[in-house]
Amino acid sequence: MEIGVMNVLSKNGHQFEHVSKYGLNVCQLVSWDTSLATEEMAKTILRDSKDSGIRVCAVWGGVPGPAKWNFVEGPVTLGLVPEQYRVERVQALKKWADFASLIGAPAIITHCGFIPENMTDANYQTVVDAIKEVAQYCEQKGIEFWFETGQETPVVLLRTIERVGTSNLGINLDPANLVLYGKGNPIDSLDVFGKYVRNIHVKDGLYPTGGDRLGLEVPAGEGKVQFPEFIRKLQGMGFKGELIIEREISGEQQAVDIRNTIIKLREWKA
Repeated sequence: MEIGVMNVLSKNGHQFEHVSKYGLNVCQLVSWDTSLATEEMAKTILRDSKDSGIRVCAVWGGVPGPAKWNFVEGPVTLGLVPEQYRVERVQALKKWADFASLIGAPAIITHCGFIPENMTDANYQTVVDAIKEVAQYCEQKGIEFWFETGQETPVVLLRTIERVGTSNLGINLDPANLVLYGKGNPIDSLDVFGKYVRNIHVKDGLYPTGGDRLGLEVPAGEGKVQFPEFIRKLQGMGFKGELIIEREISGEQQAVDIRNTIIKLREWKA
């Protein structure tokens, strides 16, 4: 389980400076700007990756349109669930798949949104169909499509994977998101969909204390994920994927927290 970090795709050069400053050799490359998903940028990534010795383990692809990370507006703005944005977002994810293929990344990742828990919901099958269109496109490119956990319960995610049904599906498990959205216990979630987990976001958080807003993100080890037990369970399942640190703040405190998390992870997985 190699330790890495989230790394924002930049048009200003120095693509892997954020990774190398922590002494790490792997990252998830993340961007919401599909205008950067070009052949020219791919050549830059390939060159900088070779020069730095830093590997891109997946491309986290954002989509156009609004994104509200709460329980009120989230269901109508996030992922492939809102019908009014769906066509444009499917095309954006295909563009990220093209880009991932160009740089040799094995997968793209995204949030699919508040997938309906009721499978008889009229919108459920249309969401499944949209995900399947993206997954099939990825399959043709020889890459995988990974769901990042967050807005759906573990069993809804498992059900959706089963119904999409392509051979290239996986999960980027963000254990904190299960907590922040109040959707499940991270350790128990591995009993539900563990065989599909390909990557981990190392992030921590607290459960919601109100009905409108997510719980609070906190430094790894200070929330409800219970990382030592979580890591042990991953090891017991034979998980070999990357542990990608994500700290959703900015500035010097983010750097401090990332460095502290690296130290903790080395202890937890020893």
